[in-house]
Amino acid sequence: MGVFVPELEKIDHKKLTKTKMLKRGTFILLGAVLVAVGLEIFLIPNQVIDGGIVGVSIILSHLSGLNLGAILFVLNLPFFFLGYKQIGKTFAISTLFGVVVMAIGTNLLHPVPPLTDDPLLAAVFGGIIIGIGIGIVIRYGGSLDGIEIMAILFNKKLPFSVGQIVMFFNLFILGSAGFEFGWDRAMYSLIAYFIAFKMIDLTIEGFEETKSVWIISDEPEKLGECILNRLGRGVTYLSGEGAYTGEFKKVIFCVVTRLEEAKLKAIVEDVDPQAFLAIGNIHDVRGGRFKKRDIH
Repeated sequence: MGVFVPELEKIDHKKLTKTKMLKRGTFILLGAVLVAVGLEIFLIPNQVIDGGIVGVSIILSHLSGLNLGAILFVLNLPFFFLGYKQIGKTFAISTLFGVVVMAIGTNLLHPVPPLTDDPLLAAVFGGIIIGIGIGIVIRYGGSLDGIEIMAILFNKKLPFSVGQIVMFFNLFILGSAGFEFGWDRAMYSLIAYFIAFKMIDLTIEGFEETKSVWIISDEPEKLGECILNRLGRGVTYLSGEGAYTGEFKKVIFCVVTRLEEAKLKAIVEDVDPQAFLAIGNIHDVRGGRFKKRDIH
């Protein structure tokens, strides 16, 4: 796929229990199988490619006639060792497992006839399935494409961000599809890539988007109590100081879901229309007391 994902946290493999290892392995297996399905049942039969090492492998397989699964494995193998050095043992093992399953899956599914010969439908549904599969693998600590690791290494020597480097490689790969398969197929490939990119984000972050809320008000206690009672969300009071006035104020912090955002704004408007309100997206929320209380 070759999309930028945040650098994964190093995890000590010995700290993983057997249950967690089994859960991780099961979901990585599921994600890798979905990617193989998206490739062999939708994209490849319609000459639509993906980005990253997968896209390079599809082009090389088409040019040489060699087995796609073997090319996928060989091209990703160097990044397994780089991942071990850059991110950690657990990530490297998870990545190797996912790549092996994906390579085997493409071999087993290659004789299966495609579900559609419409390139647009193939790009849409293939992008959705591949995006969900890659998102599951990333969410459970692995990767199916080494281009992000390569971009991290180049980032240390080039004045470009990891995301910019990944985008450059993918534009080159998708452009190459135009010379090999035709420019209409390159455009379909771009559609598949964009859909997969969005589905990866959706799979990693979940359907219930979470938002952080910062409120500076002259009535923090009253506002905090209303959020607690009318919205059912806990609040935290932080100490703040105005840089210009030097005045100390309580800052209200809370976390809400996307569906609760409108009601939160209404509460703030009712209690203190002059309050400063800032809302931002959060990638993940864990621990603490992020659990909705009963509304009184």
